[in-house]
Amino acid sequence: MEKTVEKAKEYVKELFRNEFSGHDYFHTLRVYNTAVALSEKENADLFIVSLAALLHDADDVKLSPETAEKKDNAVNFMKSQGVDEDIISRVVKAIDEISFSGTGTVVPSTIEGKCVQDADRLDAIGAIGIARAFSYGGNHNREMHNPDIPPNLNMTKEEYRKSNSTSVNHFYEKLLKLKDLMNTDEGKRIAEKRDRYMREFLDEFLSEWEGKR
Repeated sequence: MEKTVEKAKEYVKELFRNEFSGHDYFHTLRVYNTAVALSEKENADLFIVSLAALLHDADDVKLSPETAEKKDNAVNFMKSQGVDEDIISRVVKAIDEISFSGTGTVVPSTIEGKCVQDADRLDAIGAIGIARAFSYGGNHNREMHNPDIPPNLNMTKEEYRKSNSTSVNHFYEKLLKLKDLMNTDEGKRIAEKRDRYMREFLDEFLSEWEGKR
């Protein structure tokens, strides 16, 4: 197990070597470390959690649309390491249920999926979440803020994936919703603090935007 996990770290480090949108190798490592910590509290299968966390962005539709449907990158890596077919199936299921997709978002059907989903969402909020939001927006040529463009708070899965809104709108369309979507008690605890930090940031940002001193 440990050897396969270390190989997975090496694999994603190379896979995301030129990724600068906030879905980089260090994002993956943070998700892995948090997911492992959550899994220990939830008595989840550590191997499933580790592989799902490390490979969760390997076939992300935003990064690799051609492999997203069947999770080809994740599956091929696990097969190359001789991972059992049943474990591969469980890892793929966990990965498939992680993403936020507007009104199409699902609650994972397994405790392993819940741990990884919470870990991924925790990395999308708080100080690092703020940095990642603007990093992603800049990488995709999005406006930082435009008060003439209101946030769309009830997007379908397809609308969310096609959305090209501002970085500030992304907070209202997704990030500020994540606290209330956490699955685990520890995830909820951590999310409270990070959500509060984001709201304070937005208050200051919008105050400065309007020229208040």
